[in-house]
Amino acid sequence: MIMEDIDELIKEYGLEEDLEHVIIPYTDKNGAGKRRFILKRPFIRIMYDTGYFVDYPLSDVIKAAVKYPGSSLSEALYRMNQEAIIAAADTESDKEKDPP
Repeated sequence: MIMEDIDELIKEYGLEEDLEHVIIPYTDKNGAGKRRFILKRPFIRIMYDTGYFVDYPLSDVIKAAVKYPGSSLSEALYRMNQEAIIAAADTESDKEKDPP
């Protein structure tokens, strides 16, 4: 992870930051203003109930938190990954339909 990439995401999404955090402002389902603080680390470890964990790149965590602000990080990352799988399957399906 290059911090310039993170700086670009911060500018692109209009996020805030301090020395140790990327700060994601959002409005919850009740209309209250909230802020999610994500540590500036190359990888963020998400622990799951079943005892396993995954280390996600900070850029993926930021994108997921922005896209699904009211969800837990694990849920937001899951949903974002599912969308990527579906998009890849759709792309592969389109390639099969088009003759070379």
